[in-house]
Amino acid sequence: QVQLVESGGGLVQPGGSLRLSCAASGRIFSINDMGWYRQAPGKQRELVAVIRRGGSTSYAPSVKGRFTISRDNAKNTVWLQMDSLRPADTAMYYCNAQGVTGPIQYLELWGQGTLVTVSS
Repeated sequence: QVQLVESGGGLVQPGGSLRLSCAASGRIFSINDMGWYRQAPGKQRELVAVIRRGGSTSYAPSVKGRFTISRDNAKNTVWLQMDSLRPADTAMYYCNAQGVTGPIQYLELWGQGTLVTVSS
């Protein structure tokens, strides 16, 4: 069974940085898109950033220029480097993987979430 395991959330002051990690465990041949979503209290889950297997990336306008997504296909791992954090970035961050191939195919997988709190 394939699982996504996130780490790296926490409390940071405005203007600070955090780095989130998400590793896919289990027997995996390949993963198409890997990305990060977030959900703040009382709001809908929104896309933060996505990186395709070939390396192309997309970002939400609110984080472009501040956040950087990267991945290691050999390790089935994706990272989100978050700089110049703002209180509005406070949310539960979820890792997402689409098009996971292996002995079992998965259209989409989600991690359990990691909390990011930006506050002084």
